[in-house]
Amino acid sequence: MEYRRFNNTIIVRIDKGEEILSKIQEVALKENIKLASVNALGATNDFTVGVFKTDEKKYYSNEFKGNFEIVSLTGTINTMNNEFYTHIHMSAGNDKGEVFGGHLNRAIVSATCEMVINIIDGHVDRYFDEEIGLNLFKF
Repeated sequence: MEYRRFNNTIIVRIDKGEEILSKIQEVALKENIKLASVNALGATNDFTVGVFKTDEKKYYSNEFKGNFEIVSLTGTINTMNNEFYTHIHMSAGNDKGEVFGGHLNRAIVSATCEMVINIIDGHVDRYFDEEIGLNLFKF
């Protein structure tokens, strides 16, 4: 991975074999990011995404292997209990044009991943909401 910071925007290249969420965390910790939006595209050959079933308050994961284009990766960097936290969703398409996606659990880059992190001047923490079953923004 390599990246460059331009004021409040960071351009990141995540390389073949690297895991996307771990690289987001690495940049966020190095740059002391407390609040940001994340967008990316690229390619993956091994990823796991989940879907939250609200009635059960539980995530279910789906693992995919093969050749996929990341058609959308979007989310936030912020904190929970003042520690690094990220919430990322990803969609990826196969060679038939079928797209699969959800809450990103892990993704290994197969060629490259081009990411833009837009730092927001502020701080928003999270808390676990018992009723919903998720970590929500705490303003």
